Amino acid sequence: MKHDIADPSLAEEGRRRIDWAGQRMPVLATITERFRAESPLSGVRVGACLHVTAETANLMLALQAGGAEVGLCASNPLSTQDNVAAALVADGMPVFAVRGEDSDRYYRHIRDVLDMNPEVTMDDGADLVSTLLKERPDQAPLGSTEETTTGVIRLRAMEEAGVLRFPVVAVNDSATKHLFDNRHGTGQSALDGILRATNILFAGRTLVVVGYGDCGIGVAARAKGLGAKVVVIEVDPVRALSAAMEGYQVMTAADAAAVGDVFITVTGNLGVLRGEHFDLMKDGAILANAGHFDVEIDLGDLEARITARRRIRHELDECTLADGRRLYLAAGGRLVNLAAAEGHPADVMDMSFANQALAAEWLKANAGTLEPRVYRLPEYLDAEVARIKLESLGAGLETLTPEQEEYLRSWELGT
Repeated sequence: MKHDIADPSLAEEGRRRIDWAGQRMPVLATITERFRAESPLSGVRVGACLHVTAETANLMLALQAGGAEVGLCASNPLSTQDNVAAALVADGMPVFAVRGEDSDRYYRHIRDVLDMNPEVTMDDGADLVSTLLKERPDQAPLGSTEETTTGVIRLRAMEEAGVLRFPVVAVNDSATKHLFDNRHGTGQSALDGILRATNILFAGRTLVVVGYGDCGIGVAARAKGLGAKVVVIEVDPVRALSAAMEGYQVMTAADAAAVGDVFITVTGNLGVLRGEHFDLMKDGAILANAGHFDVEIDLGDLEARITARRRIRHELDECTLADGRRLYLAAGGRLVNLAAAEGHPADVMDMSFANQALAAEWLKANAGTLEPRVYRLPEYLDAEVARIKLESLGAGLETLTPEQEEYLRSWELGT
């Protein structure tokens, strides 16, 4: 079996890690049991480009339980948990992922997965799909799924440009994904990554959140809960107003640069913190990114200003500028929650990966009937994921009476 991992001897450690995460993923476990009984993915080759973590491993095992042949590569060079990769390979799954791999090896791994000629692809950031579209004109999967906001943005651009050749399910658009994974997952794990890299106290510090989408909302809320003074930078007037109504200061990037102690980017765009902002930042400011790609903090502009650089803590570089100020870059500008910590807790990835599994099943069931465009997973599947999660939490769900259902259907009934 072809594979490329860092250290096969880590397999047993990885199995323990996968088991720990699996115990906290009851929705995915429920789907796995049904898949095992029904084999809805029998014979389907699934090629996945996702963060190689214990939570992802449980998704891969769910797909295998449904009858799929699965291959996996990393969607980020710094997010791979090498012991998890070793465990999956030891149990017979082709995995191509090494923490810290360079760009050449990263894309070689993507091509290794594409060499399997997958019928369903899974992406986190759309690198797998974009590589397929550019380099494999003869390959035409039944469909693909996309995990994250950045990837959905890229896929909609592909659809608009007319280059998308197959249907894609935007898993990120499912309510049980973005309302929980993005807000609660990113909100907690981004701060966790910064804490592990720096061990700072958030209370009393000014934390600048660049971008107030679902991820930014989560980061801001949790930073506020830890006692930070939160500033928001946003280009969308409605989102900016929403942040202001939540009690946050809303500033331009230039104004925020001068007062921030910690900066977290969560925009999905490039160069949102750049040279003109670095020039205004105070000595000791910390820079971190929780967006998918390492382009949100302009690393070229930062490098051009550095006179000395040293690794001062795990995943924290001290960058000394010409005037003596020091800026601290966490995780090299990559995803701080995965590079400096362990990513989202399994409890929230449970719902995200349940959506991924159901999306693969939906694509298989509807093969040949879907157009080459970006779809949202049907709402009834979204609701089913929420219902199973509620049950696992011991929560009760109210039901409408027949009279209430009739009232909601009628336009004639009033006061």
